[in-house]
Amino acid sequence: MTQNPLLFPISELIDYAAIRPEHIEPAISMLIEESRQAVEACAQPALAPTWDAIIEPLEDTTGKLWRAWSVAGHLNAVVNTPELRAAYNQCLPLVTEFSTWVGLHTGLYTQYKRLKDAPEYARLPAVRRRIIDLALRDFRLGGVELQGKARERYAEISDQQAQASQKFSEHVLDSVDQWSLLLTDEARLAGLPADVVQAAHDAAKADGQDGWKLTLKMPCYLPVMQNALDRQLRQDMYRAYSTIASEQGPAELDNSALIEQLLALRAEEAALLGYSSYASLRLETRMADNAGQVLDFLRELAAKAKPHATRDLAELRKFAADQLALSDLQPWDIAFASERLREARYAYSEEEIKQYFTEPQVLTGLFHVVTSLFNVQLRPSHAPTWHADAQAYEVISAQDEVLGTLYMDLYARQGKQSGAWVDSERSRRRLGQAIQTPVVYLTCNFSRGHNGKPALLTHDDVITLFHESGHALHALLSQVDDPGASAFASVEWDAIELPSQFMENFCWEYKVIQSLSAHVETGRPLPRELYDKLLSARNFQGGMQMVRQLEFSLFDMLIHDQAQGLSMTAVLEQLNQVRQEVAVLFPPSWNRFPHNFSHLFAGGYGAGYYSYKWAEVLSADAYAAFEENSPAVAPGQPRDTLDAATGQRFLDEILAVGGSRPAADSFRAFRGREPSIDALLRHSGMAEAAV
Repeated sequence: MTQNPLLFPISELIDYAAIRPEHIEPAISMLIEESRQAVEACAQPALAPTWDAIIEPLEDTTGKLWRAWSVAGHLNAVVNTPELRAAYNQCLPLVTEFSTWVGLHTGLYTQYKRLKDAPEYARLPAVRRRIIDLALRDFRLGGVELQGKARERYAEISDQQAQASQKFSEHVLDSVDQWSLLLTDEARLAGLPADVVQAAHDAAKADGQDGWKLTLKMPCYLPVMQNALDRQLRQDMYRAYSTIASEQGPAELDNSALIEQLLALRAEEAALLGYSSYASLRLETRMADNAGQVLDFLRELAAKAKPHATRDLAELRKFAADQLALSDLQPWDIAFASERLREARYAYSEEEIKQYFTEPQVLTGLFHVVTSLFNVQLRPSHAPTWHADAQAYEVISAQDEVLGTLYMDLYARQGKQSGAWVDSERSRRRLGQAIQTPVVYLTCNFSRGHNGKPALLTHDDVITLFHESGHALHALLSQVDDPGASAFASVEWDAIELPSQFMENFCWEYKVIQSLSAHVETGRPLPRELYDKLLSARNFQGGMQMVRQLEFSLFDMLIHDQAQGLSMTAVLEQLNQVRQEVAVLFPPSWNRFPHNFSHLFAGGYGAGYYSYKWAEVLSADAYAAFEENSPAVAPGQPRDTLDAATGQRFLDEILAVGGSRPAADSFRAFRGREPSIDALLRHSGMAEAAV
């Protein structure tokens, strides 16, 4: 029996606590070699063109490789150490080269074409026909029909893109981890929540310092920007955050050259494959038809949102001048002034709300929502994890069957990538009478509890947790028996956010909030009076928030809808042009937002950031079905959108089918019609714009 945890049978849960950096390279190298042999065997022309002869053996072998590589990538993101990073980076070119080699394998491509043309194809289930069709498409998009020098160059481009993206994310992580500000004058902390002050004190003490250590990680940065009375402190923090991984910091962490390199490589890849731009190439696999359609969609939303954003900013400027003596409102004042305006207008503070959202109760409430909608339970598991913060749960059906395993890692810490995301270790797969169940990671970066008290989450944190749970459920509740049609393998990128954004809506329902909240001192749920204030502020500055998202989306699409790469100067100029078109807030010229835009340059969202807004149309409309079917309640009583019958339909038509059919078909099956933008405008407080 091997002692390398990465080589344990894929049917077993990984022993994360036993994994060492020195396990990674031997396991990946061995599994790549096994997978190469499997590809060559399946590419033999003598094989019968059947699913069982070609695709099943490939999945048997390559599934083990991709499971091990997913584990290595996850650990690299959540417990990054020099040794682990070195091991991961040693293997990255090996994995990239193998993946590219498979995509360019003419023999294997021929086998898929034979399978498509064989009599068996017509007899296969629709999901398997779709897998074959998508594989043929991906072979073509993966350069299989290229010849000679173009083929060689394509392989080089693939490797260079993988390396550049990895280096981009390392620069962001290191820039954040290396920056800190030690304060020794407690007066400069005025306005900050007590738990943030305590965390800063603990961080300084851990470094052997007296005072308070502030960092750029969100649980510290955001409360400072929202609450610090010291304007110079806000300015210093803003400048540090706005120049992460740029030429204004350590030269070795500057992402400028990597952005230029990635844009050039992407444009070259597209040209090699016969596309006018990287955006055109990527949109081959999306719901949207072309860049023009996406740009029209974004600009239509911007036209509806910008008047609201302009009004939001005018109100903020007047309030800041009249009440805060901030007549020259600067970017580092925006969050601070916005929080004061919200407190004044709605008579509550985020700090007050946060006392009710203790992490254990929020999880209890989240699990209650999942159970109510989808008739499954989440049960704590003793599976080993990679860090004391992480917890494993089994997803249990009504028949007491284990449907999957969910790992949650919720707190920010040194060596962990910022942000929130979901990824999968393995997908559901039927093996004869047995089922290989999915294993999913849910990662956030919340502030941990202090002095024996539970972690306190902001309402935005709660929304983030629900968002990521939607992604997790998409994988965990799959009934797709073939991994090639799993949600993360084949749902169109601009529909992948549907379940996640859908789940966010429940965070605004009072009956749900009652189950999510328990005051840290009294244990009482959020009072109705405070909920009403929270709800009335739901769309506070909604116009400003929407145009900001549209700014990101337009910027992404426009820099990728180019025949060739752009210089850093041209990238910043394009961003400035987008801002002139849709924005109402304009940051200083030294702001280097793109250098920290990991979604685009390290997270797979290049030419795809518009997906958040595209899918939000779908998710808002899907949630409207729950609003329409919420059981009637007495006047003054909170409605109950946890409708089990509608939840079962959402499970059956959206979550369970994964990528086994086009996302548009799944939406129509659930809603009975094409999607409408009306629900999104209503939820965003812009319903009058729909007229």
